[in-house]
Amino acid sequence: MIVAIVACEIGFWVLLVAGLAARYLLKARRLSTVLLVSVPLVDVALLAFSVIDLRRGGEPALGHALAAIYLGVSVAFGHRMLTWADQRFAHRFAGGPPPVKPPAKGTRDRAVHERRMWVRHVIAYGIGGLIMLLFTALVGDADRTASLWGTFRLWTVVIVIDGLVALSYSARRPISSAKDR
Repeated sequence: MIVAIVACEIGFWVLLVAGLAARYLLKARRLSTVLLVSVPLVDVALLAFSVIDLRRGGEPALGHALAAIYLGVSVAFGHRMLTWADQRFAHRFAGGPPPVKPPAKGTRDRAVHERRMWVRHVIAYGIGGLIMLLFTALVGDADRTASLWGTFRLWTVVIVIDGLVALSYSARRPISSAKDR
């Protein structure tokens, strides 16, 4: 499973870079669209690999839990990652505007930004949890899927810490917001 995750991560970036190169370097808009639309298919492939492995009697392990986490993060943050890469590629190779930077630290806008990022993390967590439930249902034995839920418990700790950090931006006295300037 770890090999499938690594292959899908590589596939994600290869399709993304190829799609952006087709758009900005080759000016091949249709090819770019096909490549960029194919990026989510990497997630479908990872889900299929995981389901097939479990249906064939594969032992639920850390790799399956990481696949669920990867899928949750990809769905919650995927569009944002594509936009991030597109802005940088357009700026570097097509004379586009400089990439948008996160709001300055110490501002209300930064506090809002951090809370929104944490909400995305919560969405990723929920999706990952649903996928782990799917894996548990496929296996049909809660004892055999205990390792999945051990990883999920660790992720729970991570999301609580991330939430506390994100909310700490709101607890600080913000200097100003973009609207105040």
